[in-house]
Amino acid sequence: MSEALLTWVVFLPLASVVGLALLHGSLVAFGLSRGLPDVLWRWLALAATVVTFGMSVALAAGYDATDTAFQFVAHRPWLPRWGIHYFVGLDGVGLAMLLLTTFLVPLVLIGSWTGYSRRKGYLMHVLVLETGALGAFASLNLFQFYVFFEALLVPMVFLIGVFGGPLRVRAAIKFFLFTLAGSVLFLVALLVLAVLQQQQFGGVNFDLVAVSGIPLPPILETRVPTVQAPWWQQQTWLFAACALAFAVKIPLVPLHTWLPDAHVEAPTGGSVLLAGVLLKLGAFGFVRVALPLFPVAAQQFAPVLAVVALVGILYGALLAMVQSDLKKLVAYTSISHLGFVVLGLFALNVEGLQGGILQMVNHGLSTGALFLLVGMIAERRDTREIAAFGGVAKPMPVFALFLVLITMSSIGVPMLNGFVGEFLVLLGAFERSAAVGAAATVGVVLAAIVMLSMLRRVLFGPVENPENRGLIDLDRRERAVLVAFVIPIVWIGVHPATLLRRVEPSILELLRVMDVRARASAAESEASASESSGSEAPEADGSSATVPGAAGQRARWLAAATAPAGRPEPAR
Repeated sequence: MSEALLTWVVFLPLASVVGLALLHGSLVAFGLSRGLPDVLWRWLALAATVVTFGMSVALAAGYDATDTAFQFVAHRPWLPRWGIHYFVGLDGVGLAMLLLTTFLVPLVLIGSWTGYSRRKGYLMHVLVLETGALGAFASLNLFQFYVFFEALLVPMVFLIGVFGGPLRVRAAIKFFLFTLAGSVLFLVALLVLAVLQQQQFGGVNFDLVAVSGIPLPPILETRVPTVQAPWWQQQTWLFAACALAFAVKIPLVPLHTWLPDAHVEAPTGGSVLLAGVLLKLGAFGFVRVALPLFPVAAQQFAPVLAVVALVGILYGALLAMVQSDLKKLVAYTSISHLGFVVLGLFALNVEGLQGGILQMVNHGLSTGALFLLVGMIAERRDTREIAAFGGVAKPMPVFALFLVLITMSSIGVPMLNGFVGEFLVLLGAFERSAAVGAAATVGVVLAAIVMLSMLRRVLFGPVENPENRGLIDLDRRERAVLVAFVIPIVWIGVHPATLLRRVEPSILELLRVMDVRARASAAESEASASESSGSEAPEADGSSATVPGAAGQRARWLAAATAPAGRPEPAR
């Protein structure tokens, strides 16, 4: 059951779409009605997302936080000749992203209950997007990860291009071209890794970790050279290809220009999913793929990416200051917050990585809720211009309460979720570089100035615009959605150990794997230099020995494969 449960979580939304479409088509074909009524589409789609969230909570309840191995593993042959398998499993990082995704999707449907949720196409694309995201976060086969990574583009393009604003087609095309260009680089890196593995082991296996019964080592055992190899096979270039692909997805400055347009033109639910789910795939790709596969290059690029992240933090905050559109202001603050995520990841220490991953969750909650609030008030006023508001707290006190609370979480006020994540990121950044940490602290201050200024201009002061006097406050459905956001926002702020104790073992294991592979790369380089000079290669610990060749490693894996096959036991 534990193996099947994760598969059900991943594919239940997609299965629901197929089932609803077949039921609708059958009713039309037999002439029983015009098809499944819209209200049933909405309720059944919502039920599928709620059940998916319930199953993900069951996974979290059964997750062993002390185990560094992947859990809830399912492994089945798909295209075994090419090393492509259906392979899913969770560590602490994947579990956090899975919970965030399954939590956000039903809230998106409830939040847009009177809007686009009435349309079947909108519901179908949201559910397909959920399966794509869950599949990417759970994938342990690199090719499978790439498939889910790319599959997300299609429903998001339709959500923006069909259900978005006046410039929706332009924004959808721009989003598609930017992300597709980055994904092509990722595909090139994946193919080069396959070539390297074929050269070293005589076959290809895209599994990220070992599974009993597979005669080839996982892709993580592939030796990616740092020197003395064709330039396109070296860690520097492969890491750069992956980094660009993930940087577009996050996005990092200067690859961010598609994001404000996409957010502004997307429907409210699309903006929540874009901020809460899709943007996390880039950061998750660094953790799952780029850091463990290319640890030497990651260390080399860490200062560069830290500076790029710092530029994004400051640049996003400064651009947000001059925005007149409320939704675009939130979009630019999103760029600033995602800079903190990357800064934490490339501190390459426990505190920074913990903070970066926690900020991924925090950003999805706080920014997702902000986009919902912007959508609620824009629906009532038919405008998002900040100048059109002022004094909104008088006719809409409940709206004002939620906007203030969620804004406080976004700028990192103590006892709310944003504070813990930013504190850990800054702690990791200061440990890595005091100058970068100090500059990032300036970004925290700028973000606070931007958001507090927004609150003043929207909520407080006299009600000068007569149209604002008759605004209707939030109804029970809208209040319920926002309360659902506030609960984890406060809980993480008060008790962050709920997430951190599940994430920390995975981070420690990631750093251990990076260290082992970096030492192996150093030994490989020394061996190559010794071979060229005709001397014996010292091991990484200084003793005299030769580094095992590809034939020896393949023999070891073939011997392991002859062991009795049983339940897959992935080893990190």
